[in-house]
Amino acid sequence: MGFTIGGIRDLRSGVRRRSRPPESTVVAEYTALWGWDVVPGARARSSGGEDGPVQCSCGAAHCPLPGAHPLRTAREVKAGTTLAEVAGAWTAAPGSTVLLPVGRSFDVIEVSEPAGRRALVRLERMGLPLGPITVTPLGRVQFFVAPGAAAALPELLYRMGWDDADLDLRCLGTGNHITAPPSDLAGRGPVRWLRAPTLDSAVQPPQARLLLGTLAYVCHRSRS
Repeated sequence: MGFTIGGIRDLRSGVRRRSRPPESTVVAEYTALWGWDVVPGARARSSGGEDGPVQCSCGAAHCPLPGAHPLRTAREVKAGTTLAEVAGAWTAAPGSTVLLPVGRSFDVIEVSEPAGRRALVRLERMGLPLGPITVTPLGRVQFFVAPGAAAALPELLYRMGWDDADLDLRCLGTGNHITAPPSDLAGRGPVRWLRAPTLDSAVQPPQARLLLGTLAYVCHRSRS
């Protein structure tokens, strides 16, 4: 890697903080500690109150993903990028949100927040391995799982007997991006960690099959 964990501690303690965008500290942690690629994303703000229309910084009048997509002109920050390069990427795209490309280091299984929180309690009681988990201001919980889950999801649901069930569950894979904490999502508020990454869980998130049965069951019960 191009820098050390000690370098990140220097950032946290305020060394040269004035010369770097505040987001660069978070991005440096993601690229150095967790080994994730990061993409500068568009930002959005809500006009007319919490439920009012959202305007995206990309400038598109009818943006399909306001504040939740990569900036077209911004460069991706690869895992292991140096601190200076991280800061440079965010200086070139001021105010950008922090997005994580899905399908590389992890895929994501997303469910409603109530179902996700109940499932998390069950999974912890069973002692199953868990990866990072986020909760969004849109009321969704995102479970990080090993790459390949999105492609395998239909077969996994079929083998578990959930293929015909009406489940509020989807899997994100290659080509998708998620907003990373503590960035704002679509002008609605910050994304937060429900279960923060660790060195083990970030590098080796669990296989989807270990969590999917519980997630599907809780989603089904929630619908019922």
